[in-house]
Amino acid sequence: MMALCLKQVFNKDKTFRPRKKFEPGTQRFELYKKAQASLKSGLDLKAVVQLPPGESINDWIAVHVVDFFNRINLIYGTMSEYCTEKSCPIMSGGLKYEYRWQDDSKYKKPTKLSAPQYMCMLMDWIEMLINNEDIFPTRIGVPFPKQFQQVCTKILTRLFRVFVHVYIHHFDSIINMGAEAHVNTCYKHFYYFIREFSLIDHRELEPLVRMPQGWEG
Repeated sequence: MMALCLKQVFNKDKTFRPRKKFEPGTQRFELYKKAQASLKSGLDLKAVVQLPPGESINDWIAVHVVDFFNRINLIYGTMSEYCTEKSCPIMSGGLKYEYRWQDDSKYKKPTKLSAPQYMCMLMDWIEMLINNEDIFPTRIGVPFPKQFQQVCTKILTRLFRVFVHVYIHHFDSIINMGAEAHVNTCYKHFYYFIREFSLIDHRELEPLVRMPQGWEG
């Protein structure tokens, strides 16, 4: 039963957006393989996120931002049938935290959206950024822009809000699906990574200071 439930979590049909892939033969692809090998080896997650000797920090961050986008996208895709306009009319993390959407095009001021609307806008926005060669260059020798880490901080901050919403509003569904261990591991990996490189303001982390059952620190 557990295997069946976990299979649901990895069901490609549930993916919220197409997965972003790294091109074989590129430095980014090799870094991605190295990161995945470390993750699967059972090493301490705090050690897994550390920058490998001799590697570029921007390449390392880029690989993880894309990977976290894929993983969190998949988690939300699995949960999306429980997250509806009716059940979640506001994108929030409990009664204390509400997240409004703002971008440089349609929503120029912070705007109240339902959780499903917010998630759609968020995934579209991240997809646009990671496919932008001026921000996430894939060609050898093309440097990252000066604001690269600033952009990644914004992406990761907003992805963190997906965890906040899923944990606070849909944790029962995660447990019922048998996906608790997978989601917790993904969150721990994400959390240790952002802490290792100070990529999210600590105030943003407050909604999940007290984790649900299953979080082991």
